[in-house]
Amino acid sequence: MLKDKIQELSGKIYGDVVTHRRFLHSHPELSFEEYNTSAYVKAELERLGIPYEAMADTGIVALIKGDIASDAVVALRADMDALPILEENDVPYKSQNEGVMHACGHDVHTSSLLGTARILSELKADFGGTIKLIFQPAEEKLPGGASVMIKEGVLENPSPQAVIGQHVMPLIDAGKIGMRAGKYMASTDELYVRVKGKGGHGAQPQQNIDPVLITAHIIVALQQVVSRIADPRLPTVLSFGKVIANGATNIIPNEVYVEGTFRTLDEKWRAEAHIRMKKIAEGIAESMGGSCDFTIMNGYPFLVNEEKLTAKVREFAEDYLGKDNVLDLDIWMAAEDFAYYSQVADSCFYRLGIRNEAKGITSSVHTPTFDIDEDAFKISTGLMAYIALKRLGN
Repeated sequence: MLKDKIQELSGKIYGDVVTHRRFLHSHPELSFEEYNTSAYVKAELERLGIPYEAMADTGIVALIKGDIASDAVVALRADMDALPILEENDVPYKSQNEGVMHACGHDVHTSSLLGTARILSELKADFGGTIKLIFQPAEEKLPGGASVMIKEGVLENPSPQAVIGQHVMPLIDAGKIGMRAGKYMASTDELYVRVKGKGGHGAQPQQNIDPVLITAHIIVALQQVVSRIADPRLPTVLSFGKVIANGATNIIPNEVYVEGTFRTLDEKWRAEAHIRMKKIAEGIAESMGGSCDFTIMNGYPFLVNEEKLTAKVREFAEDYLGKDNVLDLDIWMAAEDFAYYSQVADSCFYRLGIRNEAKGITSSVHTPTFDIDEDAFKISTGLMAYIALKRLGN
């Protein structure tokens, strides 16, 4: 049986996949700077005899064609970039690039896809269709490597009928995965606000136009975008995480600088909210004698798992892992540039469990102590191979 062959191969290559992961974890690179990572992936693809092309500078797209005639095409995606975080783990494979760390599991995604590629390359005689492997740069940085690769034609020649991605999830135990059909992850926009007034002595407020007070009113008032303007049935998040007012106990500054994020799951409402936020902020500043430059940097769209495809992927995953090992997920208001694929092609993005409390592996992504239970590789490579081949119709 196909499943038995894949599981056997998955076990056979497990040690090599762990080796890939540990090398990549030790040598992380930031978004759009993944030159050594890209070279490592290319070398492994060459060793496996898998043809590839470079895209988006450090990105790679490779093709594995089955020996049985078929026009079916499925794309599998892994991201490769790391984060500007100083790793605190005391492990043999700790980051050697100080201040850069694979704290979101992209080393896991890349090494898993390399393992999947090896499995598929050894099974070419057993399947029909084409597997497109997407090794993508810069998931962590706008405009997102996915958007760049799509613009450069990664979903063309040939065009896939489905795009599949997996991402680590510290809330799920190793050996299990999580899935959700339909809208899953939020869009994300970056907000940059500069509130201008007239600074002066704190003991003479009547002579000043206080940008700190104006900013406070703006931050509070903007929450009505979520609580009173948004449809309460539609998840919406507005958060400000950076406020800089370089005054002192008795000094009112000339301006205040603010940064925040806006997230939701509907593109029409997203566009409307941008207009509302800008109008509210500028109106309040003007009414209080100041001014406001409200800049919105559009980020990733929301991520949607196509219903029929996701139902089939779930069916394949339950067959491969057992029903008890495929969990239901709720909406997640974080963002992912895999969303770009989901906006233009039938897509499914599922979560790979990497947690193990007994081993002390519980840290969240984007933290300096993030790590994984490498037992996750016992299913990550074979599962993706199985899903791909079943989706091709094998």
